[in-house]
Amino acid sequence: MKTEPKHFLLSIEDRIATVALDRPERKNPLTFESYAELRDWFRDLHYSDDVDTVVFASNGGNFSSGGDVHDIIGPLTKMSMKELLAFTRMTGDLVKAIVNCGKPVIAAIDGVCVGAGAIIAMASDLRIATPEAKVAFLFTRVGLAGCDMGACAILPRIIGQGRAAELLYTGRSMSADEGHAWGFHNKVVEAADLTSAVRNMASRIAAGPNFGNMMTKTMLAQEWSMSIEQAIEAEAQAQAICMKTADFERAYNAFVAKERPVFKGN
Repeated sequence: MKTEPKHFLLSIEDRIATVALDRPERKNPLTFESYAELRDWFRDLHYSDDVDTVVFASNGGNFSSGGDVHDIIGPLTKMSMKELLAFTRMTGDLVKAIVNCGKPVIAAIDGVCVGAGAIIAMASDLRIATPEAKVAFLFTRVGLAGCDMGACAILPRIIGQGRAAELLYTGRSMSADEGHAWGFHNKVVEAADLTSAVRNMASRIAAGPNFGNMMTKTMLAQEWSMSIEQAIEAEAQAQAICMKTADFERAYNAFVAKERPVFKGN
């Protein structure tokens, strides 16, 4: 897959892709170009065989300050309704691409994580933060609605309706302690330990049955809109498919031999 993007940082090592925005002097804002390139990269990731897990990292002590005030918000005030809808659909497509990329995504959150940056963290599968992490869905603070890029659908499922409503109405920052207590952050670690903690989690997931991980991520997303009966049937079909993988047989053979299974993702 494309490994030299123009508008964000990317490295791939041991089948773990690390992505980060690259404007640390501005706390890593998003631009029209980085939105679109990230969307396309995550879309293509579904078809990639060289990446098993993704880390969306902080850079320079911050995750992201959201849409750039000068490069995005200013131009938006001069656009037509058709142009504005094309933009909001494009930003939503980034969330859909992250959710549907088929690879577990871990957000490593340090410092500022607001606006669209908070949405990217929200759309990730797991979130590990530092005590300095401040997450804010601050759309109402710039005169907009809190319902941006799927926030009203996804955030309540993570932290609960009432807590999500408070953050989306007020735009206030959620502290690292609140985020951990509310289930937004899976873990809070010191800033010096963030890279290693996220890397360890990514490595642990990547060492698992990656076809099974893909199926798990798919079901986590698709079952939001299913009844219990539909979900049980969908999981029956998904699990039967996984039982035809070589990794399932590898796990059985390793168990019989009293060894640790080595999964290969097929």
